[in-house]
Amino acid sequence: MKSWFRFALVALVLIVVAMVSALMAMQFAIHGQEVQVPALLGLALPDAERLVANAGLHLEVERQYYSPQVPEGRIVTQLPLPGTKVRRGWQVRVAQSLGPQRVAIPDVTNQSEHAAELNILRRGLDVFSTAEMQLPGRPADQVLAQSPTANASQVVAPKISLLVTVAASPQAYVMPSFVGQPLGSASRTLQDAGFRLGSVSVAPPPPNSSSSEAGSAVSFAAPPPQPSPASIVVSQTPPPGQRVVAGAVVNLEVR
Repeated sequence: MKSWFRFALVALVLIVVAMVSALMAMQFAIHGQEVQVPALLGLALPDAERLVANAGLHLEVERQYYSPQVPEGRIVTQLPLPGTKVRRGWQVRVAQSLGPQRVAIPDVTNQSEHAAELNILRRGLDVFSTAEMQLPGRPADQVLAQSPTANASQVVAPKISLLVTVAASPQAYVMPSFVGQPLGSASRTLQDAGFRLGSVSVAPPPPNSSSSEAGSAVSFAAPPPQPSPASIVVSQTPPPGQRVVAGAVVNLEVR
């Protein structure tokens, strides 16, 4: 009995030692690959790249800013912050200084979007974003406003945002029904509503409305009927209820 108890105690100790060893190995595997992010603020870009590479990390220049305090080419901000522990291979994002603002912001208002972009790029600036706006009375593809404004000082980033006009969307309607109306009144209604009358065709007569008498030996070909303002609309294209835009063409069939 005593030997069995001693065996159980030894086995328990071995299990505890194995669990502690496994836990320590796991912690080493997790934290053994961690490194501290170096301090990069104020460094030139080649020095920052070398320091980051030595730590087993990657450097990405995410933004560039004008700065009267930080010389051109040096690091202004960084993420993660210095001293942060990260895994090897982690990416460190930095912003680089462009030095003091030396480029005048051009006035691109009232220019086309393409001309404004060329004017901006030619000065070494970038287009940050372009917003669109419908404005009655103003032609499409014209710069309404810009940010920063022309000749602005104390600009932070070498990027300009534009507000550009776009053509107004055509007004939409639900196609009414003209079936049963005289052609004359239907065509006037179409024109007053801003639609265009397309083709007007005459529907064929019903099969049982033949004008020839049974047993007639001679038949004469009647001239095809022509639509008149009094003709009645029997069908239309687009059909009633369909969504259409102003200026749509409507074709009618009359009898």
